[in-house]
Amino acid sequence: MDSWTRRDVLRAGGVAAVAGAGLLGGAAAADTGPFAYGVASGDPLPDGVLLWTRVTPSAGAAPGSGAGPDVRVGWEVALDDGFRTLLATGTVPTGAARDHTVKVDARGLAPATWYWYRFRLGGSVSPVGRTRTAPAAGSAVDRLRLGVVSCANLQAGYFAAYGHLAAREDLDAVLHLGDYLYEYAPGEYQARDVVVRPHDPPAELTTLEHYRRRHAQYKADPDLRALHARLPFITTWDDHESANDAWSGGAENHTEPAEGSWTARRAAAQRAYAEWMPVRYEPGTRLYRRFGFGALAELSMLDLRTYRSRQAAHPLDPAIGDPARTITGAEQLRWLRDGLVTTQAQWKLVGNPVMIAPVRFPSTLSTRQLRALSRLTGPVEGVPYNVDQWDGYTADRAELFGALREYGVRDTVFLTGDIHSAWAAELPGDPLTYPLNRNSVGTELVCTSVTSDNLDDILRVPPRTASPAVEAAVRANNPHVKYLDFDSHGYSVLEVSPARVQMDWFQLAERTDPASGARHAVSFAVRAGTQRVVRVREPLR
Repeated sequence: MDSWTRRDVLRAGGVAAVAGAGLLGGAAAADTGPFAYGVASGDPLPDGVLLWTRVTPSAGAAPGSGAGPDVRVGWEVALDDGFRTLLATGTVPTGAARDHTVKVDARGLAPATWYWYRFRLGGSVSPVGRTRTAPAAGSAVDRLRLGVVSCANLQAGYFAAYGHLAAREDLDAVLHLGDYLYEYAPGEYQARDVVVRPHDPPAELTTLEHYRRRHAQYKADPDLRALHARLPFITTWDDHESANDAWSGGAENHTEPAEGSWTARRAAAQRAYAEWMPVRYEPGTRLYRRFGFGALAELSMLDLRTYRSRQAAHPLDPAIGDPARTITGAEQLRWLRDGLVTTQAQWKLVGNPVMIAPVRFPSTLSTRQLRALSRLTGPVEGVPYNVDQWDGYTADRAELFGALREYGVRDTVFLTGDIHSAWAAELPGDPLTYPLNRNSVGTELVCTSVTSDNLDDILRVPPRTASPAVEAAVRANNPHVKYLDFDSHGYSVLEVSPARVQMDWFQLAERTDPASGARHAVSFAVRAGTQRVVRVREPLR
């Protein structure tokens, strides 16, 4: 999500900023050998996990080149990092047709177990990766801990946040909520006016070659490679994996015919994503999917770009409440609603690429309520500030919240990225009466950006100067919002236990420093059965 447009704002500083940076930004990884882009795992199930790598079998087989020989890559899974107890082995073919990426769905594993894995090509051996399977279905689980991240723009800084997560010993997996990479050309979107690391290729992504090369550049980052090798990822895309403010028929950051057809561009983006990400997704299948963690939690991962209607033209657009418009698509909304209503898991977690909590000025009144009230009192100022979120598709949100209320669903927590800021909010079942009875149907915890510009960056002011007043205005006009921070970059850690869900937010000292430190900023919890967020003093131990 970017509320500003690339044509007028993102090129501020532009090519001159790239030249001034004096930095190299190719896709070449730091390591040598055929496994230069590391190893990764993802989509953990009780009996298996998806394993990934990319091989470079010859000098001419660079990412996106479409060249290089077909090869067979060996893989091994063991109970120890010395591979003394091998549990599964095999070989898998790859070649230029899939950009020499490798995906192995390793099955027949035990639940809730750590495993180590590696790949072989000829006499070369990959780095060793570590991964973990999910708990058995219906089993008692005392604790689940996830790293939570979103919005990592390589041009805007270094991925120290990933490095801090990789150094932790207490995580079971990483939840990446979208904007894993950015499609912009060098100089189009960076850290204020400075391009810290120019994008490769030096162009806006529109072709399959482009998207493959950009994935390779991001995978070459040492902190991201370390985190991938350390923990399984559960991912979804937002818009920048294809183009800014993407919807089913186009994107803000796409111009036809100059940039070709949107259908071809999106297909290229989704194909590269399928090749380069450790995810059980292939073109032509659906990305939204569900993961179980015993009886403790079920996680529904959403795709809010592929099926959505075009965004409303502006916050006063009557289309916002049109029931014919959708952010999820009818099938995905039914899948989500039915899953939340019928699951036997205690906690219903939703991996949600864009915010679902209403954020309006001056109040939480819905568009329909504002219009009705306006007929009685005259014009009332109360509009959503971001129609790219669920606020721009209120019929879908009303249907989902109505089901949660009607069926008495408890312990639903939306885990969200996209907005480059940290939030803790309750979800009003009835915005009009919420201030009186706190009729929350769920909660939402939003992680901030790894590097992408926050409010202070956009305003070009020091942190915590302009933002506190804006934050106070948002909270005053939206009483269900209990916390927000518009300025910090970093990562979050989420713990799920039978008693509560808690998120800790961590702030980087400086996103443009590859060795940046991080500090604990704040923690909020949702106690079981309450549907409310409360601040807690201590971070997770």
